[in-house]
Amino acid sequence: MVKTVKKTKKANYTVAVGRRKCAIARVRLFRKKGNLVVNDQPVDQYFPGAVNQVFYEQPFKLAGVLGKYSATIKVVGGGPQSQLEAVIHGLARALNALDRDKYRPVLKKNGLLTRDPRVRERRKAGTGGKARRQKQSPRR
Repeated sequence: MVKTVKKTKKANYTVAVGRRKCAIARVRLFRKKGNLVVNDQPVDQYFPGAVNQVFYEQPFKLAGVLGKYSATIKVVGGGPQSQLEAVIHGLARALNALDRDKYRPVLKKNGLLTRDPRVRERRKAGTGGKARRQKQSPRR
């Protein structure tokens, strides 16, 4: 019996996951010049506006590699702002995985590698909302 060996193709990208509130961003960072694509749309179309552009370019600017990498990003859950912050977290983690010694100090110093733990507080029984209790009725 002849054994066949499957050749596995080495991936030419780095994978990372970024999270914020309920949003999860799966990032693939490629070592080639190109643009960022979020959910099959250009990033400037998915996150329009100059303010958002400053945010999603921040990890690349801090690392000094703006325009040297391209990325495909899949984002699910949350609202537009938390999705943007999840993308930033994922891009920073991908750069960190690419070259830990070079990029980690500057990304960590600016807080881009830190996962923001704040999430929506759950609703509790016997309350009007998240934490406020109902007024106690007088005893008879």
